[in-house]
Amino acid sequence: MPQLNPAPWFAILVSSWLILLTILTPKVLAHSFPNEPTPQSTQKPEAESWVWPWH
Repeated sequence: MPQLNPAPWFAILVSSWLILLTILTPKVLAHSFPNEPTPQSTQKPEAESWVWPWH
């Protein structure tokens, strides 16, 4: 049964992964976001108590 012979398919798998890792990975890593997020302050806002009546 020739479909059980892994020799040609393993070479295709390895070559496709090498192409993927060498060509696409630098392109993805070089991507820059157009709007960089601004860092927010680490201080928590003060909680105000409710002053309206409960009746």
